[in-house]
Amino acid sequence: MSTSSGIKDLRPLALGELIDRSAIFWRAHLIPLFVLCLGFELVNYILAKGVTLFLEHTNALMQGNKAVQARIEADPMGVLGDVGTMMGSLSLLSIVVIWSYWLATLVITRYVVPLQLGEPSRPADGLRRGLRQLGSFTGAYLLSLLWGAGITLLLMIPGGLLFGAGALLGKSAASSGASVLGIVLAVGGTLVVGLGWLAAFLWYFLRFSLLASVFAMEDLSAVAAFRRSGALISGRIAPGFMGRVKVRAMVLFTALSGIVIAASFVFSLPSWILRAAYGQLTDPSAAAEHPIPQALLVPVELFQVFGQSVFTPLALVFYAMFYLDMRMRREGLDLGRRLDTLRPAP
Repeated sequence: MSTSSGIKDLRPLALGELIDRSAIFWRAHLIPLFVLCLGFELVNYILAKGVTLFLEHTNALMQGNKAVQARIEADPMGVLGDVGTMMGSLSLLSIVVIWSYWLATLVITRYVVPLQLGEPSRPADGLRRGLRQLGSFTGAYLLSLLWGAGITLLLMIPGGLLFGAGALLGKSAASSGASVLGIVLAVGGTLVVGLGWLAAFLWYFLRFSLLASVFAMEDLSAVAAFRRSGALISGRIAPGFMGRVKVRAMVLFTALSGIVIAASFVFSLPSWILRAAYGQLTDPSAAAEHPIPQALLVPVELFQVFGQSVFTPLALVFYAMFYLDMRMRREGLDLGRRLDTLRPAP
């Protein structure tokens, strides 16, 4: 079967073929993909810029060491409030940015998959689909955050127990040996907590990597899409270690993310050069004492946004391709479509 992008033979793909077909489609439809992604990237940039400026003007932690010292002397408890405000603002921003990323995946999947199936599709179709599914999609996303928070706490509990045991042992130690053991346990607990958080982070993006694609192509409720995406990404599709879907997805997503990050790094070079010129790379506190004029900073940041809008669609196209591949492997979608083309019309 031939698709609109010139790719033939709709069938389950090998690991390298998935990346290859994603790159072929990305090159063939670069302009519409860039336009679709640019809107989301600009919204994310405006939100991030707004939060950054808000913190720089209201939070002593963003105003340099002198401001922090003055804040401690004037109101020691106020520093804790500044820490809470910063963590809350950045956490809320990350939640919104991840939601925007999944929504962009939904929109682009709705544009990519029909073309791969040989059907007509326009960028506006993806946008309409995203608006129509916005409520259910947001509900499923919030449900995924609750699920992810539970997994994160579960994986961080062992490290937290080790850290707590080390802190108690070090505090009540009657000998130098017990004190050293307490320090070792506390450091080890900290490392285990960090590893647990990293494992939960990777698990979250793997477990819900097909959630947006399900919303793009299937008319399901929030709970049904939540379960459907889990079913597609679970189990195995072939014998052996690489036959496990999560392992296959992890290898593919890691390889493609490396390609996208390496390509996008080129567009971030002007920002790094500008920050180095103002001494902010070697001394982070210099950002408050020697701030970069916004007239210089905003253009290089927008240049980076444009670069991300060029290469990020490659990863989003891959999510669509991976969803389509899972449908073909698990449900024989390609065979069903071939039978439909051979079946005579009534």
